[in-house]
Amino acid sequence: MRRFRTIATFLSGRSAWWQAAPGNIRGGLWLILASGFLTIMAALIKQVGANLHVTEILFFRQLFMILLALPVIIRDFPGALRSARLDLQALRLAFALGAMLMGFTAVIHLPLADATTIAFSRTFFITIFAIVLLHEIVGIRRWAAMLIGFIGVVIVAQPEGAGSFNTYGLLAIAGAACAGVVMVVVRILSRTDRPVTILAYQAIGIGVLMTPAAIWFWKTPNLTEMAMLVALGVVALLGQMCNILGFRAGEASAIAPFDYMRLLFAVLIGYLVFGDWPALHVFAGAAIIAAAGAYTLRREQRLAAKGAGDR
Repeated sequence: MRRFRTIATFLSGRSAWWQAAPGNIRGGLWLILASGFLTIMAALIKQVGANLHVTEILFFRQLFMILLALPVIIRDFPGALRSARLDLQALRLAFALGAMLMGFTAVIHLPLADATTIAFSRTFFITIFAIVLLHEIVGIRRWAAMLIGFIGVVIVAQPEGAGSFNTYGLLAIAGAACAGVVMVVVRILSRTDRPVTILAYQAIGIGVLMTPAAIWFWKTPNLTEMAMLVALGVVALLGQMCNILGFRAGEASAIAPFDYMRLLFAVLIGYLVFGDWPALHVFAGAAIIAAAGAYTLRREQRLAAKGAGDR
């Protein structure tokens, strides 16, 4: 943890080239790093979810996140818990809880690449919620890219029969929508609250909310499962910190497409660890989603360079 903070401090405060880089580029690089950590987290959730209930997994994830984050929180206590927007912290906790419960369930029951690909729809939900909450201006081209991206999501979450969709696919989409709200709220919170404050509320708040359900569904993990749960907490903490730093540095609707690196990680880990190779429709849907997201990013970069124009 100390080494990670040292690297983050160096990149964010002491490196001339890092400071000179545009905010969206810095934010995108943080998101790529977060993608690696969070894909490993998803693989661990899938592995341990074969025997433990999702609420217990989420409880342990938060418990270890709290333990790992505690030295940082204590060092700055009570300042680490001093938030200028408690209302937004509460909103973030509510949607983060929904995102994790539904997203974790989808990861456990779907192939890793499928669940990851559907989760990419949060990019387009971010655009929607950025318009509502951040008042970002989005024109016809980005609206078109967003609609095309959602077509890709539907292709991945193929209907099981006439008019019905895979239940876990729908859970993944709902979780992605909640995650979109969370990411935009984090963007707003980062204007007034420090990363350690945002992390503290996330780690402690979700842990408290999940305790009753974890007790109800409790099953004592064996040593192997406990080791995986510890590792899950570590990579979750690192992923969260990278996400927070990313959305603090860049514009929400611009940097989200960098997260598409997660699909590459998911395909590789899914094949090597679980023996799952994505079906053709998953690759097709992922290509559409990635293309729509890449266009959104390219469009944003051009507009940033011009300083104006039709969005």
